[in-house]
Amino acid sequence: MENTHINRETLRELADEGNETALDRLADLVDAAGDVDELSELLDEGSLRAGFLLTRLAAAAGDLRELQRISDAGYDEAGSELDRLLQSPGDE
Repeated sequence: MENTHINRETLRELADEGNETALDRLADLVDAAGDVDELSELLDEGSLRAGFLLTRLAAAAGDLRELQRISDAGYDEAGSELDRLLQSPGDE
């Protein structure tokens, strides 16, 4: 039987060794825990999955500055989402 319980510490170690799948899985666990600060750190480490998750949160909140920050950190889809929000009619 497979051990499906993977802890964050083990994922962190694997991610630090360059395992991108572990980095993505860590981003999912961090997102599920609601730890936006750690998710941002993972984005800074190059996790595209963290970029996706942060973009989803920022877009839902309408946080244009956060979308710009995510885009600047290298997740291009955040820039596309930012453009979409800027082009949509505002609440006046």
